[in-house]
Amino acid sequence: MEDQSPIDMFEPISRGVAQAGVRIANERAVLTLVAIFPGLSNADLARRTGLGPQTTSRIVSDLEARSMVMRGEVLRGRRGQPATPIFLNPRGAYCIGVEIGWHHREVLLYDLAGRTLATLRSSYEYPDATTIFADIAADIQIMRDAMAPQDHDRLVGIGLATPTFIHGSIVRIGGPPEQVELWRSTDAAARLASATGLPTNWFNDGSAACWAEILAQPLPRPTTFAYFQVGTFVGAGIVMNGALWEDPSGNAADLGSVIVAGPDGAPTYAHMVASLYALDRRLIEAGMRRPPGFPQDWDWAALEPVASAWIDEAGRALATAVLSTRAMIDIEKAVIDGVIPRAILTRLLERTTHYLSQIPNLVRPRPRVEPGVQASSAAATGAAQLHLYRRYFSRSWHLLVT
Repeated sequence: MEDQSPIDMFEPISRGVAQAGVRIANERAVLTLVAIFPGLSNADLARRTGLGPQTTSRIVSDLEARSMVMRGEVLRGRRGQPATPIFLNPRGAYCIGVEIGWHHREVLLYDLAGRTLATLRSSYEYPDATTIFADIAADIQIMRDAMAPQDHDRLVGIGLATPTFIHGSIVRIGGPPEQVELWRSTDAAARLASATGLPTNWFNDGSAACWAEILAQPLPRPTTFAYFQVGTFVGAGIVMNGALWEDPSGNAADLGSVIVAGPDGAPTYAHMVASLYALDRRLIEAGMRRPPGFPQDWDWAALEPVASAWIDEAGRALATAVLSTRAMIDIEKAVIDGVIPRAILTRLLERTTHYLSQIPNLVRPRPRVEPGVQASSAAATGAAQLHLYRRYFSRSWHLLVT
């Protein structure tokens, strides 16, 4: 029977190799295929990795013995021998995903099969470097206490997502000046590892959110797209030629720094127009205040007419940012998401699409604009996913290259 799986740019991982000393690479190749295409049989895995059937069978058996994969019900009635589908074992490993945001933190428990098992969210005026790591450690302990005793040893660590330069904007969002030096001298991953006793990997929040969106995309995944996360500022990421773009330090594409026209027509950054920070400034000018709590829970009708004016200007700025990105990279589409209600996101996408249509088109068609699916949990989810993938899965899947 022919393989009818859709072609996916993200599918071709490093093909397994049979030489001695590369067993770990072969295991990663097999695990990655099982993650991307749940339910493949031993024969499918052997064909896709290029490994021999016996080698593949041994790897699957070893992974099953370590509870990393599990077998489904035998599939009968097909041409050839009955096939047993292979799946990731949800209890094979667990990871904590953490986001330190400008006005909130999120802690979630994530399993190997891609399920979020628990989430804790808290809001604050600003991230306080003197207390936030102890607060996060307390949240993590709540989750650890709720885990089955036999699963404690399978908690492999923490993926931590934060803005790259918290010290650079902490005062701008309402933090006291002393927080600048505190954050400048803070190694966030080291602090959290010390507070929890768990190995911690740091990721830029835009990159982590973009990764979560990559995994949520249906097959076949787009090979090149831009990702915008509308929050306090504009987080972003780029997937280019099948790869999540990061600089050597792990920083993401700062598309929020694209120059756009502000409400007065003067040049400014997209961060200053298409963000909730920009909405805050508009509310203050109108004699109003930012509502407490999470933006997705606000009474947005009570913010009118300021909210509508912000949505319109944000859409115009995002349209400029999308086309500016397109001028450098031949993106297929732009994915826009945010920590805002879906109804507000829908309006923002409508305005973005409208202003895209108003900009003259030269040769190439305009990229389409689509909503993201991960919403406010994108960064924490992506951080947990990245930690697991770097530990267990193919390095080619980590780099997203063919």
